[in-house]
Amino acid sequence: MTHDRWAKLLARPGVVLADGAMGTMLFDAGLQFGDPPERWNVEYPDRVRAIHRGYLEAGARLILTNTFGGNRFRLGLHGLEGRVAELSMAGALIARAEVEASGNGALVAGDIGPSGTILAPLGETLFEDAAAAFAEQARALAKGGVDVLWIETMSDLEEMRAAMEGARQASADIPLLTTMTFDTRGHTMMGVSPEQAVTSLGAWGADAIGGNCGNGPEEIIGVLEKMHAAAPEAVLVAKANAGVPQLIQGRAVYGASPEAMGEYARAAAGLGARIIGACCGSTPAHLRAMAEALRGQLAA
Repeated sequence: MTHDRWAKLLARPGVVLADGAMGTMLFDAGLQFGDPPERWNVEYPDRVRAIHRGYLEAGARLILTNTFGGNRFRLGLHGLEGRVAELSMAGALIARAEVEASGNGALVAGDIGPSGTILAPLGETLFEDAAAAFAEQARALAKGGVDVLWIETMSDLEEMRAAMEGARQASADIPLLTTMTFDTRGHTMMGVSPEQAVTSLGAWGADAIGGNCGNGPEEIIGVLEKMHAAAPEAVLVAKANAGVPQLIQGRAVYGASPEAMGEYARAAAGLGARIIGACCGSTPAHLRAMAEALRGQLAA
């Protein structure tokens, strides 16, 4: 059933609008710097649900769960490594409930971010341990009713491979959306090029491939151009930050206006991106501008 919903979505002509930033909105709602956002899935579920609602009302038809740091490595920094299943499942159930209430047929993507560690041989985390941690989170997200898994903000191909393998351990057929962050002179922090990423992720069975986060819309547009040239048939994803962050009074402030993000959305669609959203610094206002800019191009 999950795969059917994804297939039906892609079968519709046009662009699928994904949501915007979760962290930005959580901070606006009162989350303190350094606190784990995933804990809000059980402590303040109504606030998390309201963020999903804002993006759905702005036009998003694919929303990500509040589970970016929901693996045992990241949660372990807060003494929460034993609550992976609880917090990730809660995040999935919140998103699913809001989608069902909206009645607009949006898909729920289970958000899986990096482990926060470095895999061997450069680091100490074994590939098998990373895959097992990602599988643990993926099982909880699937049990909570997500339609797809979105593995995002990766810089290391081996960690992405571990995450994809873990996801496949959790579910043999759930669709996998995969995005890396190309924030270092057109490459990821670990030196991966867009061409390498789209080729490798496609070979490993990703259902959609692209870039997220990074240094804003212009960077993502460059990534899309290179990915499309290397793999014209790939389902491409763009989820750019709302500009380049600047630290103002101890807080990251992103300068791209809703209108600028609308222009980015139109440019991404022109390069063949099928799934377009926004990342850090974005709000429902940015999503509304993007939906307006894509008027007539959005999947019905």
